[in-house]
Amino acid sequence: MSEKVSFGYQDVAPDEKTERVGAVFSSVAAKYDIMNDAMSGGMHRLWKDRFVRRVKPQPGEAILDMAGGTGDIAFRMAERGASVTVSDINQDMLDVGIARAIDRGIDDLVWSRQNAEELSFSSRVYDAYTIVFGIRNVTHIDKALAEAHRVLKHGGRFYCMEFSTTTWPGFKEIYDVYSHKLMPKMGKAIAGDEESYRYLAESIRRFPKMHDFEAMIRQAGFSKTKVEPILGGAVAIHSGWKI
Repeated sequence: MSEKVSFGYQDVAPDEKTERVGAVFSSVAAKYDIMNDAMSGGMHRLWKDRFVRRVKPQPGEAILDMAGGTGDIAFRMAERGASVTVSDINQDMLDVGIARAIDRGIDDLVWSRQNAEELSFSSRVYDAYTIVFGIRNVTHIDKALAEAHRVLKHGGRFYCMEFSTTTWPGFKEIYDVYSHKLMPKMGKAIAGDEESYRYLAESIRRFPKMHDFEAMIRQAGFSKTKVEPILGGAVAIHSGWKI
C-alpha cells in the first residue's frame, strides 16, 4: 500500500500534500499577518515575544529560522544582534517577508527558499534552529527534525512553537468550535479564502499531542527536551539541545 500523509482530515499522497500546502500558503500570504492578528486577538505577538526570549539570540550567532516566511521571528532575533537566515518552502511567503524587511529598513537578513526536509545548508553551521507555526505543515516531520539536528553545531539549540491540543477543561470545547466554525468564516471574510483556513484548523487537530511531539524531537537526536504549554497547550514551545 502506498504511503499516505495527512492534509487536514484527508489522507493523501506525500507529493500531493506538499503541493496542496504550497497552494494554501500562496493563497494566504498577502493576508497572513492580518489574519494572525484577527484569529488570535493579537496574542500571537505576545507568544512570539515569549518564544524569542526562550531562544535568547545572541550577537553574532548564526540562526536558521525555518518556515519563517513573513519575517516575524527573524525581525525579533535580528534586533538582538543575531545573524538570521530566513527560510521557507513558499516563495510567496518569502516575498511578503522581504517586502516587510525593506519597509522596516532591515537589510541584514538572508532569505533562502528551502524545503525543511532537504536543506541545502552544510552540516553543523547554525547555533540555533527555530520554526514557528510551520512544522505541522511539513510532509515528513521526522525528516525535518533530522535536518534540524544535522545543520546545528554541537551545543546548538532547537526551538519550535506550534499549535497543539489544550488540556484545559471547557476551553477545549470552545476552542474546537472556534477553530472549526469561526476560523474558516474569518478566512473567507478577511482573506477571501475559506478552504485554506479550514485546512489550517484541521491540521492543528492532526498534529501530534505535546508529549508525543516531544518524543519525536528526542528520536531525532535532541537531548534535554522540554515542552512549555501556553493556554493549556493550545500553543506549545518545544526545545532541545544537540549535545
